[in-house]
This record gives sequence, C-alpha cells and structure tokens, in this order.
Amino acid sequence: MYHYDVFISYERRAEAISKWVRNHFHPRLCELLDGNLDRDVRVFFDGSVRVGGKWPDELRSALRHTRVLVPVCSPKYFYNEWRLAEWASMARREELAGSDRPATLIYPVIYCDSKNFPPYAHERRMRNLTEWNHPYEQFQVSAKYIDFHDEMNGIATEIEELLSAAPAWQPDWPVLTSRPDTPPASRFPRL
Repeated sequence: MYHYDVFISYERRAEAISKWVRNHFHPRLCELLDGNLDRDVRVFFDGSVRVGGKWPDELRSALRHTRVLVPVCSPKYFYNEWRLAEWASMARREELAGSDRPATLIYPVIYCDSKNFPPYAHERRMRNLTEWNHPYEQFQVSAKYIDFHDEMNGIATEIEELLSAAPAWQPDWPVLTSRPDTPPASRFPRL
C-alpha cells in the first residue's frame, strides 16, 4: 500500500534550493494538499528520514510507497545519481501502469535555468517557479508571496488530480538506485 502521497526530490547539496524547499515549497504544498484532501496528506522529503535511519533503504522504501514524484528541477539535479534514479523509477512505473491513458506520476517544477535540462526532461510539461525561487524566510512577508501561494494552490489542485488517478499500489514496483558511495579514505594512518 501507499504510505506517501508525494515524494519531493531535489538537489540537497544546493543550499538555496534546500532552503527554498524547507522554507516555502514543502510547507505550502503540505498545507494546501491537506486542505484539499479528505484525509491527512503524507509528503516525503529528506527531513522525513529518521535519525539513525539508513539513507538508501529509507529512500527506496519511501519511493516504492509513494504515489507521485515532485522533482524540484535545476541543472545540477540532472547530474545527481540519486535524483536520476528517483525520476527513472517513477518513469518506469508510469510505463508499467499502462492503460489507454498513461498515468502521470512525475510532476516536475522548475526552480531555475531549464534551458540546461536534458532532452527527456523537456518532454514533460513543467511548472515554472523561477519567479518565486527566493530561499529566505523573509520572502513570506513580501507582496510576491501572495502570488506564490496562488501558484502553489494551482499546483496542489493538479497534484490532487494525479493522486486520485495513481495506479493501485504494487509490491513489485521497481526502484532504481544509485550505486552506493565509496567510503572516504581514512585521513589517519593505520597503526
């Protein structure tokens, strides 16, 4: 069964994107989806991983049990093996779900610079949020934040439609993963 409605995928090492997701995108998406749905919404993002949890295992499990992937796209997103594995996993699920009207399980939003995205990303319609990509909390008290909130309301409405059309959960949904990182060499000599 599904445990999450949405899995937010983004380049965590990009400080501005990480702050924007935590300060603005994630809270507004949760708030608006929760207001639109007749049940509690569950959104997975990196803050959902438990302390002590094994990162790759938690990601695999969350992705397998999520209805819709929401990638926050930037040029570096498409060079990260983990982000690509998340995208490819959901794209494969779309193929496996089949039917006359294929399921849409990837809802990409543009954080910045879409001209440098790979061709397969340009095949999808994306929601452009570059006008509101201000990472700092002060953005919430600006006049532009009302427009951002309105845009997020439209996103929540569209995602709600995708959630209701998501295929029934399958225990064998494929989850592609990145190769594990090689442990760093010790900086101390062996005794």
